[in-house]
Amino acid sequence: MQEWIDRRSSPDTRTRPHFNSGSIDSHFQRDRARIIHSASFRALQSKTQVLGLGESDFYRTRLTHSLEVAQIGFGISEHLRVTEQNEASEPWIPSFSLIESICLAHDLGHPPFGHSGEVALNYLMKDHGGFEGNGQTLRILTRLGEFSESHGLDLTRRSTLGTIKYPATYTQLANYTQPEAVNSNLSHWEPPKCVYDEEQDVLAWLLEPFEPSDKTLFCTFTQPQGGHGQTQHKTLDTSIMELSDDIAYGVHDLEDAAELRLTTENIWRHHFISALMKMPANPIADNINFFTEKLFSELRRERKHAISRLVSYFISQVRVRENAAFKHPLLQFNATMSPTAHQILTLLKRFVLEHIILQPELQALQLKGQQMILQLFSRLVDNPQKLLPTPVYQDYLDSSNPHRVIADYIASHSDATATRLYHRLFTPGTGSIYDRF
Repeated sequence: MQEWIDRRSSPDTRTRPHFNSGSIDSHFQRDRARIIHSASFRALQSKTQVLGLGESDFYRTRLTHSLEVAQIGFGISEHLRVTEQNEASEPWIPSFSLIESICLAHDLGHPPFGHSGEVALNYLMKDHGGFEGNGQTLRILTRLGEFSESHGLDLTRRSTLGTIKYPATYTQLANYTQPEAVNSNLSHWEPPKCVYDEEQDVLAWLLEPFEPSDKTLFCTFTQPQGGHGQTQHKTLDTSIMELSDDIAYGVHDLEDAAELRLTTENIWRHHFISALMKMPANPIADNINFFTEKLFSELRRERKHAISRLVSYFISQVRVRENAAFKHPLLQFNATMSPTAHQILTLLKRFVLEHIILQPELQALQLKGQQMILQLFSRLVDNPQKLLPTPVYQDYLDSSNPHRVIADYIASHSDATATRLYHRLFTPGTGSIYDRF
């Protein structure tokens, strides 16, 4: 397993005097420390998860979401370690330090204003390599992070690979079939889920330990008619992280909505319970009165009881699935959820999307953030020397793709700092020479 703790700055970890077979996890602990102490991680505290910042102190931000994803990831790994008695897969179940590092890092690349901000930046970058949150995460980990001048946060190979949900490039997957969109309607400019073309060398380095046949299969993708290509495979570590992310999204965003009265018990019964009761027998349906009463209780501890039970149920339904087409255990084994539990989680996520996220009140906030990004980008492109911080402007001058430098700069902002920058540039009487972005 030693090749998995290599770093790009010093690829042969085995030559280090302090290395021994009993200290592998210490390298993942170091990865975790670098992530937690990074500026990108701190910025997550002021980035939108679902709701706009400043409305309440209760609900989640990208930071609290990432912490909860890490805790669920640990729970899944521990569950698999106890329940899976497979000598081939057991040694590859990630340690707490490893899965926590991957889960804490998974949202680092998301720009201000959530998904709407991502779509706006992709529209602006459509002729310059695109923009996508997962691809930006890899860019932070391997290019932009402050730990290393040339290699970003310079994490181990396995931690970095665990964040790769979509192992194909923007050029390979992008397929826009719609006409040019105007600034007021960017819905057609959803990015492909990808790695940027600029990080092809990083992806190649991450995949070096695999045999050629595994590399080829791992990077395969389908190309549906009239849409972006879609990758098909993930590593074991990534599959655990993605399940953790899905559980946190479906369950915890539901808790936020119930807490802030963005949904009602009547809507819950009509749209969720009615669909749940059509599914195969399951413990959630069997105890639906318990969950409903607790979720919509006036007492926060009652609601937390229901949320905890839901999370525990989904974790208990995770198993390891084998794909014999792969040779390496990291690709051969994936974490997967039982069909019934997966169906329930999908229903929960759809409920959150349709009855919370797509509500006009939230959509108005997202559209406002999107418009701010469009105007910030345009102003910075027109006046890079005057408006970009000196180190960023130097990167702009040195870059073969200066638009990418501006996208990196805007994406590094939180909702709060992007809003302040917007007001400094566009709102009369606002701003100070002491502002720092």
